[in-house]
Amino acid sequence: MNRQITQLFGVVLVLFTLLVVFTSRWTVFEAKSLQNQTANRRPLLEQLQIPRGFIYADDGTKLAVDTKSGKGPTLRYGRRYPTNNLFSHTVGYSFISHGSAGLEKQYNDDLAGNTNEFSSILDELSGQKKVGNDLHTTLDPAAQRLALQLLAGRPGAIVALDPRTGAVRVMASVPDYNPNNVPSQFKQLNSDKAAPLFNRATQGGYPPGSSMKVVTAVAALDSGRYTPNSIVSGKSPKIVGGVPLSNCCTEGSGNYGPLSLTEALAKSVNTVWGEVGEKLGKKTMFEYMNRFGFDSKPQIDLPSGELVPSGVYGSHGQLLGPSDAIDIGRVAIGQERLRVAPLQMAEVAAAVADGGKLMKPRLVDRVENPDGQTVDTRGPVEVQQVMKPSTAAAVTGMMEQVVKAGTATAAQIPGITVAGKTGTAEVANGTSNQAWFIAFAPVPNPRIAIAVTVERTQGEGGTVAAPIAKQIIQQLLKGGG
Repeated sequence: MNRQITQLFGVVLVLFTLLVVFTSRWTVFEAKSLQNQTANRRPLLEQLQIPRGFIYADDGTKLAVDTKSGKGPTLRYGRRYPTNNLFSHTVGYSFISHGSAGLEKQYNDDLAGNTNEFSSILDELSGQKKVGNDLHTTLDPAAQRLALQLLAGRPGAIVALDPRTGAVRVMASVPDYNPNNVPSQFKQLNSDKAAPLFNRATQGGYPPGSSMKVVTAVAALDSGRYTPNSIVSGKSPKIVGGVPLSNCCTEGSGNYGPLSLTEALAKSVNTVWGEVGEKLGKKTMFEYMNRFGFDSKPQIDLPSGELVPSGVYGSHGQLLGPSDAIDIGRVAIGQERLRVAPLQMAEVAAAVADGGKLMKPRLVDRVENPDGQTVDTRGPVEVQQVMKPSTAAAVTGMMEQVVKAGTATAAQIPGITVAGKTGTAEVANGTSNQAWFIAFAPVPNPRIAIAVTVERTQGEGGTVAAPIAKQIIQQLLKGGG
């Protein structure tokens, strides 16, 4: 009898062990894969019963908060965005019926209190209610508001960040949307030809025009092939890539004689930089483009699906490299099939500003639990040293001349030295322009790096984008940015 009891006990023990193993597999180890299945709505419905964490701007402004409806067993939590359109693309939205986007999606586990599956199981067993954690971002509401005012409804994007830390202060994209309207207007927003749900700051692929000459200048100087005083002919037209390249119809229009690279950057002379790019060659140009982050998705804390690599694109949407047939001279001046995101160009300016170091851009500063205790911090992270500090200093001097006496005099700020570069790329079959300005200030201790682009304008980078950047830099510096 004792033997039979022992055997029965052994069978029960084995069955119990198997039950624990399979339960743990689905509730802990493979919980994430289950939650990600679109057919599994249980996790989505469970979120309605959890107070979701708030999202804050750097000054404490509430960007995303919870709403409550019902009582007791019928209590449900929703989502509201107090600043409406202000940070629509960056903060995003989170609704059971329409999914999520932006920081709401990227930090869903933190906001929904799903940071530790073992802790969640213990909380359930102890009857303790699950509560989400709060996000504290690096975003500046006053500067963001100004950015949207200056774009004045014109399609485009602005990104401003701290080059020393990678902290993003402004990320504006127009057209935008009110995330509070997503549940009732999602179909309309999603089908709108103006693409208001599209984050132009991180997904826009625009020809950069002459703002790309900063990358070319870095490659030229850092490779040791040129100095700021190297002399190159600015004659126009000039054969580049086997066909004539002219300075006509660009910011640097005209036929020039011998010019130093500093003068050629200030006047934005295409034929000089086209020749420089061609002589550097595809291998060197692509090496430095890659160092800046081209050909890879930006390393920012947003969902991967909302990030697009900058680079040279083929006819089928594939990224091209140095082994492909590419007119590298025209890539060097921001033409050919080069497409860039505003965030990427802000990083170009930031790397030069910070002595050649490229810092990882970030939107979140820290995560706090409901008791106000910091449970995670997102401090500065260096991606890599893009160029030598001496190169960064030399290119900074060249960019200063662009603002002092070149194509970007509209970006001058009294008492503050600004370094920048304009860009004007012809689009829509030459009927309008993509206007650019990238910059940083104050020199010699930059605290703000910025990229501004405006779509389909009749103006140029120096007349359209530079004045916008000037005012945002002033606002951020005034606010202690």
